[in-house]
Amino acid sequence: MSFDLSSLKYDANGLIPAIAQDAENGEVLMMAWMNAESLAKTLETGHVTYWSRSRQSLWAKGATSGHMQHLVELRIDCDRDCLLLKVTQKGPACHTNRRSCFYTLVEDGKEVITAEPMT
Repeated sequence: MSFDLSSLKYDANGLIPAIAQDAENGEVLMMAWMNAESLAKTLETGHVTYWSRSRQSLWAKGATSGHMQHLVELRIDCDRDCLLLKVTQKGPACHTNRRSCFYTLVEDGKEVITAEPMT
């Protein structure tokens, strides 16, 4: 069965959520948006490229920071409306310079920061 980008369920803006997960240890690194063009570029190059909603343009992860993501495996959820990207992450995934964007824990009604920025 060949993969058809148009078989995915994009939102009204032509976007689909993409969760980046460390391919080795399963850690969830970040969530971003992709469109058909960014997904095609990712599949073509192996370098994860997202769609930046704020810039309204393609965003090659790590292009300016050097914190690149290499695609190891792409999975599609059962509803075909969300992607799971298993990646090899170079450096931090989060723009706050943390390994993961999911460093804030809500515990007993309070926010707890669970990771400091990488140095």
